[in-house]
Amino acid sequence: MTDNDIEHGESTTDERSITVSRVIEAPPERVYDAFLDPDELAQWFPPTGFSAEVHYLEPEVGGTYRITFTGETEEFADMGHSFGGIFQELEPGERIVYTDSFETDDPAMAGEMTTTVTFEEVPDGTEVTVRHAGIPEAIPPSDANEGWIDSLENLANVVEEA
Repeated sequence: MTDNDIEHGESTTDERSITVSRVIEAPPERVYDAFLDPDELAQWFPPTGFSAEVHYLEPEVGGTYRITFTGETEEFADMGHSFGGIFQELEPGERIVYTDSFETDDPAMAGEMTTTVTFEEVPDGTEVTVRHAGIPEAIPPSDANEGWIDSLENLANVVEEA
C-alpha cells in the first residue's frame, strides 16, 4: 500500500459486506465525535447528490438514531430513504458499532445491517475503517462501497477544516 492509497482510501467487498479505509488528518477523538454529532453527521454522511436530516441521535449504548437521505439531483431524486438503528458499542476515539435498517416494505431492502467503525491513530492523523455488513440484496455492494468512499471524503473535509 502506498501513501497515495491511504490518502484516497482503500476498499474491499465480499458478498454482502464492504470494508473501506481512509486516513483523515485529525485526531481520533475529533473524527469519532463527528460520527455522533447530529449537525456534523448531516454535513458529511450523505454521499454526493444527497442531503441528510438527522431526526434524532442518542449517542449511548442502546441509544437509537433515525436519518433521512434526500436525493438532491435529478439522478437521485427517487432514491431518497429513511433508516435507523441502535448503537451497540461506543468506545470514544476507538470504535463505534451500530445497526442499520431501511424503513421500507421492499423485501429486497429488508434486513438489519451492522456497521463497525474503528479509529486508529497513525502519524498523519486517524485511519478510519468502516466495515458495513448485511447490505440488502437491492443494493449492489459496489454502490455501498462508493457511497462510503464519498462519505469519508466529506468527513475529511468537515474535520480537517475544523
